[in-house]
Amino acid sequence: MSETAIGTPTLKPTLATRHRTRKIQVGKVTVGGDAPITVQSMTTTLTSDVEATLQQIAELTAAGCDIIRVACPSEDDAAALPEICKRSTIPVVADIHFQPRYVFAAIEAGCGAVRVNPGNIRAFDDQVKEIAKAATDHGTALRIGVNAGSLDKRLYEKFGGATPEALVESAVWEASLFEDVGFHDFAISVKHHDPVTMILAYRMLAERGDWPLHLGVTEAGPEFQGTIKSATAFGALLAEGIGDTIRVSLSAPPVEEIKVGLEILRSLGLRKRNFEIVSCPSCGRSQVDVYKLAGEVTAGLKDIKYPLRVAVMGCIVNGPGEAREADLGVASGNGKGQIFIKGKVIKTVPEDEIVETLIAEANRLGTEMGLESGQANLV
Repeated sequence: MSETAIGTPTLKPTLATRHRTRKIQVGKVTVGGDAPITVQSMTTTLTSDVEATLQQIAELTAAGCDIIRVACPSEDDAAALPEICKRSTIPVVADIHFQPRYVFAAIEAGCGAVRVNPGNIRAFDDQVKEIAKAATDHGTALRIGVNAGSLDKRLYEKFGGATPEALVESAVWEASLFEDVGFHDFAISVKHHDPVTMILAYRMLAERGDWPLHLGVTEAGPEFQGTIKSATAFGALLAEGIGDTIRVSLSAPPVEEIKVGLEILRSLGLRKRNFEIVSCPSCGRSQVDVYKLAGEVTAGLKDIKYPLRVAVMGCIVNGPGEAREADLGVASGNGKGQIFIKGKVIKTVPEDEIVETLIAEANRLGTEMGLESGQANLV
């Protein structure tokens, strides 16, 4: 890589070979096979409130959401689906529980997919053939969504709880019902709130067939806890090549789910990296407020759209070394900062000019490379 090139090097370590699954279409988005791993979320609005739902979908789309799911618990929600599907720029998945007729309504409304929860839908097994025909006729995919909280009572009793074996048996049974009538355009999820149970269930499921797998730690909890649990579970599975689409479930605004999901994929090299800060945790050697400095640099460069790696270091011990791996960096101390580009010191500036200098150099690098920067700004 030339000294002027920026971003992650072309040659980098790779994870395990992707578990090969069959491809399905969720609207215009391909899921499974060698298609990119997609990131999903779910709206928190009343689906019947079309404008509020579309506004939230627009916000999630801008954040990087690939597929959006909406709840459909009532007649009014089902009636809103055609307009939402028509105006959404990303595929809409209807989330159906309890009422089989809403499955057909969602298919006819033009949803990219319908999530069905067999444990919650009355007389679901008896209508599989009709559901499969309607989905085939409309080009609609399905997701068989098995959850620990809605596991069939018979399986719960058989296995003594929502064990990995119970979740997988439920999923494989429902999959067989669709496959017996010639329908294969579906993904499967076997979610659990415990990452270990969830990891074991997906490993078992991956061994049983080539279905596209939707990863999720359900009811993961508040933002911090949910992020840790999701990153742990997704990281373990994705590192083994298991998983085709993900949804991070947080007790937080859904845009935060997208941010976390994308960052998990980027950290594993499964999505192109964008702007990235490499900063030290601070220690007794630091002669600058690293937390404050890193925060100001992050805020100032938040609009950068190209894969720029910026190192913010609090002393000269690790600063130069980290700077060699970064496109742009600073090693701070004694009231000043050494500014690096590709590991070479280009200037030394007073501490109060560090952020301004890094922003200017970041924009200059983008301009030289002919890249869209979004232009970083002081905030």
